[in-house]
Amino acid sequence: MRLGLQVPNFTWLNDQHQLGGTFGLIAERAEQVGFYSLWVMDHFFQISVVGPPENEMLEGWTALAYAAGRTNRIRLGTMVTGITYRYPGILIKTATTLDVLSNGRTYFGIGAAWNEEEHRGLGVPFPPLAERFERLEETLQIAQQMWSGDENPYTGRHYQLERPLNSPQPVQRPHPPILVGGGGERKTLRLVARYADACNLFAYGDLSILKHKLEVLHRHCEAVGRPYEQIEKTSLGQVHLTRDGRNGSLTPAAAVEHFTVLAELGIDHAIFSMPNVHEQEPFELLASEVIPAAQKIPVAGR
Repeated sequence: MRLGLQVPNFTWLNDQHQLGGTFGLIAERAEQVGFYSLWVMDHFFQISVVGPPENEMLEGWTALAYAAGRTNRIRLGTMVTGITYRYPGILIKTATTLDVLSNGRTYFGIGAAWNEEEHRGLGVPFPPLAERFERLEETLQIAQQMWSGDENPYTGRHYQLERPLNSPQPVQRPHPPILVGGGGERKTLRLVARYADACNLFAYGDLSILKHKLEVLHRHCEAVGRPYEQIEKTSLGQVHLTRDGRNGSLTPAAAVEHFTVLAELGIDHAIFSMPNVHEQEPFELLASEVIPAAQKIPVAGR
């Protein structure tokens, strides 16, 4: 099983004037201990489940570019880019640029967007949900076309590109893995089956919900004639890791058991945040006990 680190919170207990240095150190530590991937949210205000909107929030693609400069191997992605934030052609250029400059380490995480507060706050149009999904599907089509080198005009309902030129092309071929985030059963998972290389589903609370979402994805794959095994199944959760399990946290053994359960459900790549990510302790435990054990966990269906 692969493990990925998400950093959704940039408000730490130490000197916030050192925010950049702290984030860079987190990226370096994540690579050193053996994380497969590093993720940031693509938001402009902090989201309510993490903190108040006024808390520090870094722009996602710039943060990943900075992390790329501090690392050499770890893969990098947004969890996930909202479709409303950038024109599709520009977004594909942005993801391609990160892939080229990081020597092929980019995930293209994308979703339909949901945070109306930051849209209104920063003057970004926030169309109805049905239109956002239409725009998401068109962007997925544009991404595949641009990454294939096809410069013919793209004409969709919402986007028209006269010449979707993309030079240079990404290092990864045929393109950076496309990850569609979200568990919507009628639209999101259908788009995963049709266009994506990876999905991302929540691994909080009752894991029977996660199991059900995977079953729905399997049915969508059958409907479009796509092998379910082609899609990388990733999950998103939180792990508060300490040596002794104090204050309701997980010991290394408990964390490994949690990842074992996810692997039994068919999760290939468990992504999680850590509330104590700015501290040294969890990384020491990940390096010595958790990641070596998780890498040996067999994934069901693989």
